Amino acid sequence: MNNRPTSMYHDGHRELQDRFDGRRMADALEKHRRFSEFREQDVSFIECAEFFFLATAHGRSVDCSFRGGAPGFVRVTGPATLEWSDFDGNSMYRSLGNALKSPRIGLLFIEFGAQPKRLRVNGTCALVDGPTPEGYKMIVRVDADEIFPNCPRYIPDLAKAAASPFIPDETGSSAKPDWKNAEDLCEALPENDPHRQ
Repeated sequence: MNNRPTSMYHDGHRELQDRFDGRRMADALEKHRRFSEFREQDVSFIECAEFFFLATAHGRSVDCSFRGGAPGFVRVTGPATLEWSDFDGNSMYRSLGNALKSPRIGLLFIEFGAQPKRLRVNGTCALVDGPTPEGYKMIVRVDADEIFPNCPRYIPDLAKAAASPFIPDETGSSAKPDWKNAEDLCEALPENDPHRQ
């Protein structure tokens, strides 16, 4: 079931659209560029992505974080559903803690390069406890209610760089990040952290 909002815009959006003569364009974009299901090109873009940005909020706790992995780490599993496995992090759970209490989230997928792309996905998430097939703690599942491409004109053309050596492989193993060796933090690692010594 899709809980798609009636409009993408609230009164604050409308106030600024009217102030700067943007309401007609905003209405046209909502009518022609807002989707309730992933299109074929969206699925391809998402499943080839090596990263995205995740926005969450709960009360005064607002967070924007980076999520990265090998292409395919985000999977489109239904017409308006996607998911990813939660990789090892710093144990603060700022983004997912917000999502646990206030499950409305926003995702921003970006492709840098000669033909840049940007796709926004807003929806409601659920945290599904693992372990996942790869051995991760949980899967984050998002039921999207707003899917819309976004103008890429300000995205820089960056040369393709090497993937991070810390992306887990198919078994869930990854290189140990330096911060896990810090004397003031290493003893605080979770008991089941594979990098704990």
